[in-house]
Amino acid sequence: MSRTETLTPAHRLWARHHPEPDPIAMKTLGFWLYMLSDALIFAGLFAAYAVLDHKFNAAGGPQIKNVVHPLEAFVQTIVVFTSVLAYSLAMVGLKARNRMFVLAGLLSAFVLGGVFLGLEINDFATLVAHGITPERSGLMSIFFVLIATHGLHMAFGMLWMAVMMAQVALKGFTTEVVTRLLNLRLFWVFQASIWVCMFVFVYLNGAF
Repeated sequence: MSRTETLTPAHRLWARHHPEPDPIAMKTLGFWLYMLSDALIFAGLFAAYAVLDHKFNAAGGPQIKNVVHPLEAFVQTIVVFTSVLAYSLAMVGLKARNRMFVLAGLLSAFVLGGVFLGLEINDFATLVAHGITPERSGLMSIFFVLIATHGLHMAFGMLWMAVMMAQVALKGFTTEVVTRLLNLRLFWVFQASIWVCMFVFVYLNGAF
């Protein structure tokens, strides 16, 4: 069969010269599957929080409205969104193959992620200083676990970001580096989305 002949679907499927799958697309698909499993973890935590968010589960201790501060959480929301914006700008630099622009965007996102975690740790430290700890009640247990699980994901994302800054500086834009940058973008945006759910479901709803 000549190269100019129109191929049938069967011929296209079994053709030896059929292009190979894009390695970046394949690995990104695999990471999406991981993200689905991560979403199930948070879904389970949110479901547990919905069940335990009742005065009976406070065991005579503080309720959610006594421990959350929506204004402070709003500041954290602005910080995490700005971090996502900084990472998005880094992706603009990636399209332009501008290494310094990418590094500047990653560094900005990393610093803002650190600010977010610092605010979260300060909130936990304040609660513990007032005797409000996870073992105080079932309600406080799920509150701490839910917020801390998201915080651990943010910390992991920052560690990943630090590794990527080193790889971009040393290796440039290889296939592996670009794949990891794209997957980290998905991860970072996902964490911002989870925080929005926490802000609405825990901080806003719990304060009133």
